[in-house]
Amino acid sequence: MGAVRAWHFVVLTAPEGELAEQATALLKKFGPVHAGSSAGDFGVIDPKDTEGWVVTGHHNDVLTYVGPDEPQDQSEIAVGLSGRSKRHRDGTELHVVHVEDKRGSAAPA
Repeated sequence: MGAVRAWHFVVLTAPEGELAEQATALLKKFGPVHAGSSAGDFGVIDPKDTEGWVVTGHHNDVLTYVGPDEPQDQSEIAVGLSGRSKRHRDGTELHVVHVEDKRGSAAPA
C-alpha cells in the first residue's frame, strides 16, 4: 500500500464553526486556476527544515506541498506549476482528508 501524501493545507487564521466546511469553501473559491487572472499566480517557498517546497497562490491561507521526488525538473517554475496544478485539482475535487483543530490548545500566558 502506497503512502498517502497531503497536498493542500488550508490555514484558518480566524476559525469559526465547522473547520472542514470553512476550509472547503476557501479551497473551492481560491483553488481552481483561471487563466489570465491572479488565480494562476504562484510563489515557491523552500523551507529550511523539510524536504520539498510550499507553493503559494492568490490566497495566503491556501498552501500546496510539493515533494522533492515529484517534479523531475526541480526548477522554481516547474515546482510552481506542479503546485498550481495540484491546487486546481484539489480546488475542483474538494475532498477533505484531515482536520486538525488547534483552537484552545495554546498554553496560558
